[in-house]
Amino acid sequence: MQIKTYLVVFLTAVISLASFAQEQKMSVSEINSFKQSVAVVSKKIKTLSTDFVQYKHMDFLSKDIETSGKMIFKEPSLLLWQYKRPYSYSVIFKSGKILINDEGKKKSVDIGNSKMFGKINKLIVGSVSGDMFDDKEFTISYFKTKGNNITRFIPKDAKLKKYIRQIELTFDKEEATVEQVKLIESSEDYTRIVLKNKTINAKIDDSVFTN
Repeated sequence: MQIKTYLVVFLTAVISLASFAQEQKMSVSEINSFKQSVAVVSKKIKTLSTDFVQYKHMDFLSKDIETSGKMIFKEPSLLLWQYKRPYSYSVIFKSGKILINDEGKKKSVDIGNSKMFGKINKLIVGSVSGDMFDDKEFTISYFKTKGNNITRFIPKDAKLKKYIRQIELTFDKEEATVEQVKLIESSEDYTRIVLKNKTINAKIDDSVFTN
C-alpha cells in the first residue's frame, strides 16, 4: 500500500514538473519587455500574407475539422480569409462590411452600425497583427515556453463573452509575431488557427480585397 502511495506521489510530482517546464507565468519585467517587442513589430507591419491551417474542435466529433487557405492583411483594417481546401470560401473585412463569397455565391453584411460586430472585427484584426493588449477590453494573462510566448485574453464585455470565452495568441519568441490563434467559445468548442509561411510588408494591391 505504501509503495502505491509513493508511486502516486512521485508521478504527480513528475507531471507537475513537466507542466511547469512547458509553460510558466511571466514576471512583470518579462511582460513589459514582451509587450514592448510586440508593439515595435506590430507598428512595422503594413501588410501580412500567410498560409494557414484551421482546426475546428467540437466535443461531439471524434476528429477536428481541418481546413486550409491564405490570410492577407493590409493596414489599417483590410483583412481577407480565403479558404481553399476542402472547399472554396472567402471572407473579407472591409470598410465596415463583411464580404462573403461561398463558391460563387456572394453576399455583403453591413457591420458599421453594430457595436458588437465592430468589436469582433477589431478583435480579429488585432489577433493577426498582435495588437490586442487592451486592459480595458480584456483580462490578460502572460505565459512563456522554451520557444514561445503565450497570451490569454478573456473579454470583459458580457455580450462578446457569449460568442468568445477566451482568445489565446501564441507568439514566436524571436520574431514577436503571432503564429497561432485559438478562439474558445462559451460551449468549450474551439477554433485553432496555425499561421505558416508568413511574408511581411510585401506590396499588396487593394484589389485583393474584392469579393
